[in-house]
Amino acid sequence: MRKNARLLAASLAALGLFATACGGDDGGSSSTEAPASSDAPASSDAPAADGFIAGIAFDTGGRGDGTFNDSAAVGGECAAEATGAEIKELEANVDEDRKANLELLVEGGAKVIVGVGFMFTDPMGEIAAANPDVTFGIVDSVVEADNVRSLVFAEEQGSFLVGAAAALKSESGKIGFIGGQEIDLIKKFEAGYIAGAKYINPDIVVESKYLGPAGDNSAWGNVAGAKEIASGWYADGADIIYTAAGGSGAGTIEAAVEAGKWAIGVDSDQYLTAGSEDQKAHILTSMLKRVDVAVFETMKAACEGDTAGGIKVFDLSNDGVGYATSGGYVDDIAGQLDELKAKIVAGEITVPTAP
Repeated sequence: MRKNARLLAASLAALGLFATACGGDDGGSSSTEAPASSDAPASSDAPAADGFIAGIAFDTGGRGDGTFNDSAAVGGECAAEATGAEIKELEANVDEDRKANLELLVEGGAKVIVGVGFMFTDPMGEIAAANPDVTFGIVDSVVEADNVRSLVFAEEQGSFLVGAAAALKSESGKIGFIGGQEIDLIKKFEAGYIAGAKYINPDIVVESKYLGPAGDNSAWGNVAGAKEIASGWYADGADIIYTAAGGSGAGTIEAAVEAGKWAIGVDSDQYLTAGSEDQKAHILTSMLKRVDVAVFETMKAACEGDTAGGIKVFDLSNDGVGYATSGGYVDDIAGQLDELKAKIVAGEITVPTAP
């Protein structure tokens, strides 16, 4: 169990996401820019925060998962860039780590702490109640407390767009969805993906399978399991598979490379964190879930004295979700996808949250 907090010093270039999250120019690799309200600077001249400390409590997988946790890490880096705050981080390897890590960050002087994932719900409620002078943020859950900001996302909306992209790009008329734990949160990804694909092609076949039941944390790092499912579907005619299962998605990308088919990434732009050029050549797009922006805004607000709790929703209307254009593979259909986005924002299309 890793307990030593460390300053964020990972390479921003390796993650490839800093410019997008922090308001700079990343060359147009993403269709979704940080919301204007984030007001993050493009320069590196950060104002002094007078010893202000912020913390990130990662869930299992931590840095290097290529999706959810890495996106949160970028948000912390942006906050440090914008405010001069010191950022400390800890990773949960077992269930007991979540409460312990929140406590350690409080003891380490953090005045704002973000828990990355719904598994922090119960321990955060307890720790927040015991530390009313500390501001907390939680991703993907709601904790009703004056000092907790609940950061929730319309994953189904972003998934609708990548589902539409899959239907527009599929040559076989058969695509797939692989989820992590079979829980309501991940079913939002599935529901949106299927709805988007069916909106484009009502006759398209969409295979769906989960890597584990609720509570099975191995589902987020089951690379071999995702690869086995994806390989079977590719061999059976599917040509595009979307995976919402944390680090498990690496298995789908491996299978796509071997089969010469397409994978769709999740949470962050996985084209930018791909391990090889071969992988980049098979990542059609990614559903962007702007955990980076949510973490950044929470930390920056607290550093500036805004410690109010409440629910903050990130959806298509504020570019809290979206789709990536890295690689240029969806450039030819971007206009159609953006039209669908506009219809969702206007209420002309209602995206389901359950399959």
